[in-house]
Amino acid sequence: MKTTVTGSDTARRTPSAPGPLASFVRFVGCGGGVGVLSSAAVPLLADRLTWALANAVVTVASTLLCTELHALVTFGTGRRAGLRRHLQSAGSATAAYLATCAAMFLLHALRPSPGLAWEQTVYLGAAGLAGIGRFLLLRLYVFSTRPAATAGGTGRDHATGGINRDHATWKPTGRPALTGATC
Repeated sequence: MKTTVTGSDTARRTPSAPGPLASFVRFVGCGGGVGVLSSAAVPLLADRLTWALANAVVTVASTLLCTELHALVTFGTGRRAGLRRHLQSAGSATAAYLATCAAMFLLHALRPSPGLAWEQTVYLGAAGLAGIGRFLLLRLYVFSTRPAATAGGTGRDHATGGINRDHATWKPTGRPALTGATC
C-alpha cells in the first residue's frame, strides 16, 4: 500500500485512490450526473405515483448505482462496494431523501402549484446540499481508510474492521469494544 501525506491527513490508499479534491470532483461528476438524471426521472414517475414514492424509487436505484461508482471511481477502492458499504451509503441516502422530501413539501406548502422550474430548482438545491453532506460521510466514514499502523502495529484498519493488512495476525486496537458500533 502507498502512504500519502496531505497536510495533516495521513491515509493509506491504493495507488489509484484520489486525494480529497480529486475525489470531490469525481463525486460531483458521478453523483451529480446520476442526480441530474434522477431529477428528470422523479417528475416522470410522479405522473404515475405520488411524488414521495417516485422520489423513493429513484433514490433507491440511484443510491445503488452511485455506491458502486463511488467505490470504483470516486474513492478508488479498486473493488465493488459490498453489502456493508451499500447499507452505510443507504443511511446517508435516507437522510438525503428526507431533505429533498422536506424541501418539496415546503415548496408545495408555500406555492401550491409551483411549476416544473420551481420544483427542479428546489429539488436540485436540496439534493446539492444533501450531496455535500453525503460526500463528507462517505469519504470520512464509509470509504475511509484510517492512518497507517503505529510503531507497535496496533493501528486499526477501518476498512477491515480491526485486521491490520500489514501484519498476518489480528491485533487489538487498544480501545474498548463498543457494542453495536461498526467502527
